[in-house]
Amino acid sequence: MDINNLSRPEWAFDPAMAAEHCGGFMQSTLEACGMSKLVLGLSGGIDSAVAAGLAVRTLGAENVLGIMMPYSSSSQASLIDAETVAETLGMKTEKVSIATMADAFLADIPQDDLVRRGNIMARCRMVVLYDRSARDGSLVLGTGNRTEALLGYTTMFGDNACALNPIAQLYKTEVRLLSAWLGLPDAVLTKAPSADLWDGQSDEDELGFTYAEADHLLHAMFDLGKTDEELIAAGYGPELVLKVRRRVQAMAFKRRLAPVAEFAGRLNPDLVVAKRKDGGFH
Repeated sequence: MDINNLSRPEWAFDPAMAAEHCGGFMQSTLEACGMSKLVLGLSGGIDSAVAAGLAVRTLGAENVLGIMMPYSSSSQASLIDAETVAETLGMKTEKVSIATMADAFLADIPQDDLVRRGNIMARCRMVVLYDRSARDGSLVLGTGNRTEALLGYTTMFGDNACALNPIAQLYKTEVRLLSAWLGLPDAVLTKAPSADLWDGQSDEDELGFTYAEADHLLHAMFDLGKTDEELIAAGYGPELVLKVRRRVQAMAFKRRLAPVAEFAGRLNPDLVVAKRKDGGFH
């Protein structure tokens, strides 16, 4: 799809600038670790497609591996879309079914408990990715965006686990713009967003609002710091403002490292290294 056919909100980052910034981030992160390769889950969705596109653009297709990890109930169309993305980018892929692994966990979980079952599948997929990371000496590339992170629409130690994530601060709207700018297949740009964890699952149906609605509101709420009263005065529905604000607050634990009991004299080693580099210690 031609990017000129997509509406770009005034607050959205320019795709060319975003691609350069994300590429530089990936390059510097890998260099700091002494590594050169990435592995990611290739789902057939727009987020993993864009993350893969940015990685291939930055590192070359030979240094990026996409893993397709279907379950027995996964959409065949998603698998086809993932393969199309890989072919477009010229990247290497593997297909690893998580059915046997997931079924061992799912045996005692009721069929209608979709959230628990979906979480199991997401975590099984991350087990596969980290195994391939260890096998190949690569880092796991994250594919979650800012919209999902703020709304908590992610599985801890599942799809939100990674070693680095170039699109974590980009809203879904910006990911869509990048998809078009990168020249990715139209299928991933136009399809309804879905984690593909069960038959007929739709992100926006579960959330109760569209990503486009959420992005505009989240930008005003958190990037501009608007109060609920200001948001409502600007035309956002009171119920939507309250629902989104409460959800973001309730899901804050997913965006933070686990809190730990601190002890005097036990310094954070990463802060010590950073201060030494900045000349903070003499």
